[in-house]
Amino acid sequence: IRYLNRHAPWGKKTVKRIIVELILVVLLGVVVSIGLTMLSNAIGRYRDDLSRVLLNNAVIFVVVNILLAVILEGWSFFAESRHAKAVAKNLREEISRIKFEILKSQINPHFMFNSLNVLSGLIGVDDKKAQEFIDEFSQIYRYVLETIEQPVSTLGRELGFIRSYLFLQKIRYGDCLSWTVNVPGELLPLLVPPLSLQTLLENAIKHNIINPDKPLNIEIFAEAKTLVVKNNIQPKISAPVSTGVGLKNLTKRYALISKQEPAFFVDAGHYIAKLPLINTEADESTDN
Repeated sequence: IRYLNRHAPWGKKTVKRIIVELILVVLLGVVVSIGLTMLSNAIGRYRDDLSRVLLNNAVIFVVVNILLAVILEGWSFFAESRHAKAVAKNLREEISRIKFEILKSQINPHFMFNSLNVLSGLIGVDDKKAQEFIDEFSQIYRYVLETIEQPVSTLGRELGFIRSYLFLQKIRYGDCLSWTVNVPGELLPLLVPPLSLQTLLENAIKHNIINPDKPLNIEIFAEAKTLVVKNNIQPKISAPVSTGVGLKNLTKRYALISKQEPAFFVDAGHYIAKLPLINTEADESTDN
């Protein structure tokens, strides 16, 4: 049964499973019955005709073996069902916790406070830019509310959100913050967890010095079907201790939707994050 669960699972190769399992159960019953009958006959000969005894015992062993296989299959289904329910329950709890952490991190009080301070400084000084700031600020939180319950978002929508996010940061930091985006158009329909880029950019801005002497440069580009986010490292002396919660949540969110995993590492004075771009159709065909 364990062998067939791996090579002819129920639901995918049901007919093959039934035929193969029935043949194996019958053969096993016949072989075991013949072996035990011949051993018993060697110890003390049967009074009845040996061929008749062999046939009767074979039928009994085959029937018992079929019943045993049915019982074991039933127990296997029960155990798998119980395990699946436990996994589903844990998964629902994990998803709820991750969603809460994501929502908590996106509606960041520091980000809101800094943004409102910037807006306050623009009002009356540059009304046009203040209006642009309000428009982009509303776009950010509209996107957060629209995607917080979604497992994935297209790369195109995610990059649109990031442009609004970086627009606000650009007003705050001016020329001390720069970024480039170089992503081919054919990759824009591919999928990523929503707000994944914001997590990476927020980490870069929070943990690095950003001033005229040490500008922060962020590059967003594609390598095959992977999105790369790269920034120069210039850590703040009084930077908050990184707990890594954001990156851990991002890794868990990838685990919910794909077998691919993001990668985070330091190379030649740069912090690099690589996010797999997900094609659901390709993933489904691979699984099949």
